[in-house]
Order: sequence, then structure tokens, then C-alpha cells
Amino acid sequence: MDEGGRRMDHSNRTYAVEADQLVKAFGKERAVDGISLKVPKGIVYGFLGPNGAGKTTMIRMLATLLKPTEGQAKVMGYDLTKEADDVRQSISLTGQFASVDEELSGRENLIFIGRLVGFSRKEAKARADELLAAFNLEDAAKRQVKKYSGGMRRRIDIAASIVTSPELLFLDEPTTGLDPRSRNEVWEIIRALVKNGTTVFLTTQYLEEADQLADLIGVIDRGVLIAEGTSAELKSSIGVRSLIIEFEDEQDLHQAEAIFEGMFIQAPEVNQDQLSISVTMKDQSKAAKAIGELANQQIAVKDFSMQQPTLDDVFLQITGKPAKGEGGEANGE
Repeated sequence: MDEGGRRMDHSNRTYAVEADQLVKAFGKERAVDGISLKVPKGIVYGFLGPNGAGKTTMIRMLATLLKPTEGQAKVMGYDLTKEADDVRQSISLTGQFASVDEELSGRENLIFIGRLVGFSRKEAKARADELLAAFNLEDAAKRQVKKYSGGMRRRIDIAASIVTSPELLFLDEPTTGLDPRSRNEVWEIIRALVKNGTTVFLTTQYLEEADQLADLIGVIDRGVLIAEGTSAELKSSIGVRSLIIEFEDEQDLHQAEAIFEGMFIQAPEVNQDQLSISVTMKDQSKAAKAIGELANQQIAVKDFSMQQPTLDDVFLQITGKPAKGEGGEANGE
């Protein structure tokens, strides 16, 4: 607000989120410990971290649900603490658990929320029907939400969050527990939201999800932001590549394994079923040396290739914790 009490126009701000040394302490425990970051408008910002890293605490602070212990932040150009009401009018939040009334139908939930935010009855019904169509929920519009599948529940949850179109949408692990098809449906919804101008701040326990969706990724561990960049930048930052070699028979595979154990610090990974071996290296020139040594030993190579590191490799190297679960699932918070 300006001195006359008028709401100021912050639409020309470059960043959706600007955090400076944000801290949230619970007693002596710092769940968020001095995080500074800038999230440009119009992107998906992926927030990755192991269980208990502070992801949800960070989102709850930025959404004005928790008051920071230290530091400051601006959300959509508004001061997080001094202009909290303006922040709330600019954002929406979809948490890890369903926020709609399970006894109501999907359509009734959307109409109810529309009326709460000031729509007329006609406007609320029209917006509900528009969202049900956009989220492919028309056939289930009159069904109670408690009878929805997991994927449908997440879709109605996100739909409820954008009854009024937010400038910034916080999504806290929106696809946890969903099957691959439902997950892909939610991904398409997120891409459509960003295409229409919404900025998305996404926490996720799926490395694949961050790789697929996020324009910029921040990695948090023990309340500290320890890495940030695009997926490609993070992968290149660890400076490793994998040499994958396939063999014609099992004997050649084991001979190559014995040779590589003496050539590389890190032990080679052997895939017995595919008759292949994988070696991680920082110096790519060693790949040619490895292939040359196999030729010298007259070991037949069926095929070989160099592979870029995965986001899983990055996660492991910078946090010291492996990602777990199908699809690159890391410990969630």
C-alpha cells in the first residue's frame, strides 16, 4: 500500500519470489536456515530436497501461513510480512492433502469456492463448468469427491486453487502417490497454467518431475539451499559422464570388469542381463583409453556410448543421499 492506503501496482516486477536470508526456527531447530532465492515470473521453479529438508516450511512461509523467524521476502512484489493481505490476493496454494469437501461433488466444491471469493451464483457456476471441462472432470462433476480416484482428487484440488486465476501457484508435491498416467495428466495441467501466465513454485519428491517440468531447480538440504540452476546446468556442474559398453558374451563382460577395476577409482557397474558395463568418469579422455584397452585385450565390444549424468546423479552427489522409488523418487517431506 502507498501512504494514502491505495494498493500499489507491482505488476512490472521481474520476480514472483525474492527471498533474502529467510529463517524459520522451531525452538533450537532451524527448519529453514538462511535461504535466499529469486524466482522469475512465468516459470516452473522446482524445489527438491530429502525428507525433512525444509521444503514445505519454505512454502508455508512464502504463502503467509508461517511467519519467518528472520530475513525478509517479497512475493509478487509485496513484502511478505508488511503486505501479507496483498500477497494472499496474488497467490494460491495446493498442499499435500486434499483441501476440498469430500462430501460435496466436484462441481459443488468449485461453486462453493467461487461464491466464497465473491463470484455471483451465475459466475461461480460458469467458472466451475469451465474448470471441470479443462480438467477433464465433466463426467464426474456430480459425483462426491470421496468417490474420486487419486488422480481425479488431485485435479479437483488444483482446479479449486485456480477458481480465481492466481499470479503465483504453490504446489506442494502435487503428484505424490499417483500412477504414471495420472501424474502425466497433472503435468499437462501445470504446463497449461504456466503457458497462460501463472508462475508455479513446485516441491516434488520425483526427480523425473523436476526434470520434466522445472525451468529452474533449487536443491535444499537441512534447511539450506545448496544448489540452484537449470536441469542441464546442475547435471554439468558435477562434471561426470558414464561410459556404457555392451558385450557379445558373458566372458567378455567379466574380463572387461576386471580391467576397469584397475583403471578407475569408482568400481564399474555391471548389468548381467544386458551384458553391459557402466563406468563413471570425470575425464572423458579416459573413455577412449578404456575402449583402446579392450581392443588390445581382444575383447569384442558390441556397442558403446557416453551418457550425460542424470538428475538422480546430481541429487546423490550434492546431498549425499540417493533418490528412491520408481521414477526417481526421493524422500519427500
